[in-house]
Amino acid sequence: MSTVLPASSKPFLRALNGEPQARPPIWLMRQAGRYLPEYRATRAQAGSFLDLCYNPDLATEVTLQPIRRFGFDAAILFADILLLPQALGQGLAFKEGEGPVLDAIRTEGELVKLNPGAIHQRLNPVYEAVARIKAALPAETTLIGFAGAPWTVATYMLEGRGGNDQAAAKMWAYGNPKGLDRLLTLLADATVEYLDRQIQAGAEVVQLFDTWAGVLPDEAFQRCCVLPVKMIISRLKAKHPGVKVIAFPRGAGVNYAGFQAATGADALGIDYTLPLAWARDNLWSRGTVVQGNLDPRLLLAGGSMMADAVQRLLQTFQGRNYIFNLGHGILPETPVAHVEQLIALVRGANAAA
Repeated sequence: MSTVLPASSKPFLRALNGEPQARPPIWLMRQAGRYLPEYRATRAQAGSFLDLCYNPDLATEVTLQPIRRFGFDAAILFADILLLPQALGQGLAFKEGEGPVLDAIRTEGELVKLNPGAIHQRLNPVYEAVARIKAALPAETTLIGFAGAPWTVATYMLEGRGGNDQAAAKMWAYGNPKGLDRLLTLLADATVEYLDRQIQAGAEVVQLFDTWAGVLPDEAFQRCCVLPVKMIISRLKAKHPGVKVIAFPRGAGVNYAGFQAATGADALGIDYTLPLAWARDNLWSRGTVVQGNLDPRLLLAGGSMMADAVQRLLQTFQGRNYIFNLGHGILPETPVAHVEQLIALVRGANAAA
């Protein structure tokens, strides 16, 4: 069934619909995570990171923790972008001090081992968590679902882990483009199915994380990042015309300028390397919404440097369709008091304007 966004009292949805806001809505990437003591307690209870992701009760709990503590305008499902390749049949483990490790795909012939028809059976606990989170959220809080964009997910599948420039995937892009296109198409198809189920379960907005978009030169960026995201958004909107999609092609640089129009994304997440004046002058057009881009290390530092940076963001983007966020996720060592300071700055500064 198609999802149509009604006229809403939710600040986040109003911003995505281009409605004027007295202040920008705020949420933060990785707002549920290790910087919160209550998260660390729940994570210990779960036993492992993957057990936490696949336990609907505990995934719901950690998603709600930052909403209870800070009152963010949006909650984002607690999960991981690598649950999808695991659901396709690729081995995945999260190792302490090392992060995610996958059984790397080395040859195109190994792609036959991936089974798109099996993903929902594995991911049903995620959909159950979405439904539980939606039911428990305050009326004014929007629920965001998410997935990794095909390029970024493919880089982990081919590399087996994160790297400096995801060299294995880049070599596929240059040496075996047909094989990479085959994998990207498979991932795009599976991502549509995954996000469709999240929306059916209660997600009101979805975000596509393309964490490794910035490692590609222009032609490869267009083929590997733009085209798969465009296909996903087109097919999702055919199923759910009212659903809003945020795209976050981290590190895209000047390619941010055409990304929203090329993909059909409703909002564009920008990373902290993008100059504010350039973003102001090149990203906004009729209907565009921009989200970002405070450096997470400024949040870690707190104090006057962070306050000055927040003021620059608010002043530069004043009067624009804008959602306050970081340019990447909260760092685990961030003091809770700095997050409280940030929220007070965003809400206090603009409320008084």
